[in-house]
Parts: sequence; C-alpha cells; structure tokens
Amino acid sequence: MRNKKPPFEITNSIIDYVAEIAELVGKLNVTNPLTLNPTLRRSNRIRTIHGSLAIEQNTLSLEQVTAVLNGKQVLAPPKDIAEVKNAYEIYERLDEFDPYSVDDLLTAHGIMTRGLVEESGMFRTRPVGVVDSEGHVLHFGTLPQYVPDLVMELLDWTKTSEVHMLIRSCVFHYELELIHPFADGNGRVGRLWHTLLLSKWNPAFAWLPVESIIHDRQQEYYAAINASNDAGESTVFIEFMLSAIKAALIEAINVGDGMSDGNIDKATLRWKKIEEYLKTHDYIMNADVRELCGVSAATANRILAHFATCGNLVKCRVNGHWGYQIL
Repeated sequence: MRNKKPPFEITNSIIDYVAEIAELVGKLNVTNPLTLNPTLRRSNRIRTIHGSLAIEQNTLSLEQVTAVLNGKQVLAPPKDIAEVKNAYEIYERLDEFDPYSVDDLLTAHGIMTRGLVEESGMFRTRPVGVVDSEGHVLHFGTLPQYVPDLVMELLDWTKTSEVHMLIRSCVFHYELELIHPFADGNGRVGRLWHTLLLSKWNPAFAWLPVESIIHDRQQEYYAAINASNDAGESTVFIEFMLSAIKAALIEAINVGDGMSDGNIDKATLRWKKIEEYLKTHDYIMNADVRELCGVSAATANRILAHFATCGNLVKCRVNGHWGYQIL
C-alpha cells in the first residue's frame, strides 16, 4: 500500500498555470457563460465525447458522433456506436454524481461500459498490464486484491486535501490510471472524473471540452503519463494537464467571442456567408472561410467545426484535403 498522499511536487510552472487558469475561468464566465448557452454546451459536449472515445481508438468521426446523438443511422461498428451513446448518457448525468463516492465511480463505469465489457460497474478481478499501441508494456496495474482500498484511499485524499482543486483533479486522474482499477474503460472514466472534480470547483468545466484538447495532443498525454511513471510521481502529468486545460479555456473564449448568444449576429452572418458560398460551390475549405470571414486559419477551423457539430455541415475529402458540405 502506498503513502496516503500521492507523490508530486508543486513547481513554479504549476503555480503559474493555476493562476492563469483561474484568470481565464473568470474571463470565460463574464464574456461567455457556457452554462447559459445551450448551443455551445451541446457542441462542446459532443466534442468532449468524440475526443475521449477517439483516444481509445473509437473510429467514429465528430460528424458521425453528432449524427448518432441526433438519432440518425450511422454505418459503423456497433461497439463504437454503443460507446458514444453510453458516454453521452454519463456526461449528461454528471451533476448527479458525488466525486468522492466509490459507489458513484462504479456506477459511472457501469454506464460507460454497459454492454461492452464483462466486468462492467465493478473493479477488475484479474491482473492487467497497460500496453501502448505497439504492444509495449507501459506498466502493470495494481494487483486486483489491493484495488478497492487504493481507490478509496485516493478518493479520500482527493476529498480532504487542501491542495488547489486544479492540481488535485490532475493527481486523481493520474493515480487512477496508475491503479488501473477496471478491466476496461480506465482512461474514459479517469477523464470523466477529472471533469466532474473540476465542475465542482467551477460549473463551466462540465461543458469545457478538455478531452478534445487531449485528443489533439494524444502523444503528449501518453508521454506525460510515461514520464510520471518513470519518475514515480505525477508532477509532469499535472503540468501537461494544466496546459491542456488552459488551451481548452483559451479556445472556448475565442469561440465564444464569435458564437455566444451575445454575439449571435456575428455567428449568423458567418453562417449566411458560408451558406451563400455553398449555393455555387460543392464544398468549402478552410481557406475559403478565411477569405469570406476575414479570420485566421485556426478561427476558420473552429467555425467549420462548430457548424459541423451543430449539424449544418458535414466533413468530406476533397483532393486529399478536408472540406465541408451542406448536410
């Protein structure tokens, strides 16, 4: 059994991230309260689900995830479709869960893996090794007989520690992956619980697609876990996760500036320009949106992704590049 306090250091970098994130959260809540914008909430929730599942090799694209959740038929492996529906259900019920309850953690795992794994909603009963995509063993999970006590110990520390929740939630995420308490679904549940913990600190985090940023930086995510495993403490992982949270907040603020209810005219104007363009063209590319809307390439990507998530556009392959068509 390990020491009750998980090993990590609070570095200057971590302190800086916490200060920056707190400032960004304040800005987000003032300029673009996610909790009050249903369109943006749904868009972000779909990106969250797509990102978290894609990290675990779910094959559905963002557009296919959107279609499944809109009740449309999608040609894809039944397992992947079930993962999407399960994940959506659990994220929609996020505020029902006590982040410090073992029973709630097991219930969440049961919903996330319902119909997909044999040991659903329970701690694993067999030893397990964690391997990367090339089959290399990254580490061996805790022996099954120690799992329940270690998880309860971790939850207790997370509840009672006086360390800032931004740091605590990262430590929990890393330590849960290290214990590897479930036969399958550890990554999905770890990211879900991280979001749950953050949402108890500030409700905006329930709607912030941090998982989407992790998916974009997936190699860094695994490298941070491996570096922390090698060091025997979670400091590197905490720094990575805080950088991802900061990136998600900056993106949300930028998107909100153009897509929030308070700026609906700008969003409507952009859509009308895209819609008009597609009356005379088969598809629209990033460069076209840059020119039409006078925005950067990154903003053009966000605009296209937003309208795809809302169900207005669908992604298509054009001469080796990604374009968008009217759905």
